[in-house]
Amino acid sequence: MVVGDASLEIDTVVIGAGPGGYVAAIRAAQLGQSVLIVDKSEWGGVCLNRGCIPSKALISAAHQYETVQNASSMGITMENVKVDYSKVQEFKRGVVSKLTGGVAGLLKGNKVQMFKGEAMFINENEVRVFNDQEAPRYKFKNCIIATGSRPIELKPFPYGGRILSSTEALELPEIPKSLIVIGGGYIGAELSQMFSKFGTKVTIIEGADMVLPGFDKDLTQLVSKNMKKHGFEIFTKAQAQSATQTDKDVTVKFTVDGKEQEVTADYLLVTVGRRPNTDGELGLDMIGVKMTDRGLIEVDHQGRTSVPHIFAIGDIVPGLALAHKASYEGKVAAEAIAGMPSVVDYKCIPAVCFTDPECSSVGYNETEAKEKGINVKVGKFAYAGNGRALSLNGAEGFVKIVADAETGLVLGGQIVGIEASNLISEVALAIENALTLEDIALTIHAHPTLGELVMEAAEVALGHPIHSIVR
Repeated sequence: MVVGDASLEIDTVVIGAGPGGYVAAIRAAQLGQSVLIVDKSEWGGVCLNRGCIPSKALISAAHQYETVQNASSMGITMENVKVDYSKVQEFKRGVVSKLTGGVAGLLKGNKVQMFKGEAMFINENEVRVFNDQEAPRYKFKNCIIATGSRPIELKPFPYGGRILSSTEALELPEIPKSLIVIGGGYIGAELSQMFSKFGTKVTIIEGADMVLPGFDKDLTQLVSKNMKKHGFEIFTKAQAQSATQTDKDVTVKFTVDGKEQEVTADYLLVTVGRRPNTDGELGLDMIGVKMTDRGLIEVDHQGRTSVPHIFAIGDIVPGLALAHKASYEGKVAAEAIAGMPSVVDYKCIPAVCFTDPECSSVGYNETEAKEKGINVKVGKFAYAGNGRALSLNGAEGFVKIVADAETGLVLGGQIVGIEASNLISEVALAIENALTLEDIALTIHAHPTLGELVMEAAEVALGHPIHSIVR
């Protein structure tokens, strides 16, 4: 209980309880610091409550529905397969609830003080945390800012009614008959395919020349092919102009090659990126933290801001806006505060998209390596040559490994196909530990498994594949 306006004292305050913040708080507590974590929403942040986890739960349910409908090739037929979307949403909420409870338990178990509310800097050594019941002040030795990001809202397409951000799309009580998606990046691609599997007619309007512009074209071609197979209309090099909505639908006007077109659907989903949560009442301007013109906080190799005892991690600092990057940075910041020589080393950060088929990438792709002047060896092995993939009815896709031609050092990998999200970790481990193609090829992989695909790709690059012909 705070008497008057006196401040409580704490070693470290963490603002934001997402995958960066809660990890930082736990690591700081493990290192002997007294820690307070503050979040105005649910423990686990956007990723756990309104992003990564709920979307993957819905994607998994949609995949199960599609699998049941198309199991006749395996000799399994079912009639009158139906979706009870209210129960699908109930399943999703159950997954989220278990994980948010788990995060809270981990914080409590590590003796982290928890405050549900908002935070505002009073000066560079004090913060006020507040909610409807109380507003104590804390004097801190160090602070880690991990406030994350939110969907970008475009002026012609303000959120509300039938214009949705990813947050509202994940909470829809029914399956739309039709959906327009502005933005064919990873969020738009994942959610549009999820709804499509449940029967939604999807139109994608993307400004780049392909969907998933952050991934290699040879990966995304398989995703686009699958989308079109399921009736998607995809407009690339397109510019959305305006939207008009009624109580029943929404109409979007857009241009392609200078020609105006329009499309009408039940809902419009806008997924054009995310904005860092560094504005508002946090009060960063009060303490002189330097930021870029995009609202990102400038940090050094330990996550330290221009105010030396204040750190920032995750979506609010430059670099990829990925949950696993935020968690990694959170550990580094907590260890730096404890006096450890920890620094961020972005040698390789995997990127994953849970489309159909899944896409994943880590390190250099072939083009990037060549642009760096590196002479490369490339090994590519198709899922169609893998027994486990065939038994899973997942013959579509490939694994590609990029390595230095002279040393054999693994430089990168790209995977498209079932379980690509899991397979990429072996390639990331190889890069992080300076392993060679031979190291991968000589590692005995269990059979029959999808993991063999990585070994086979390494053997292709070495020039002595067993299950493909050298040409």
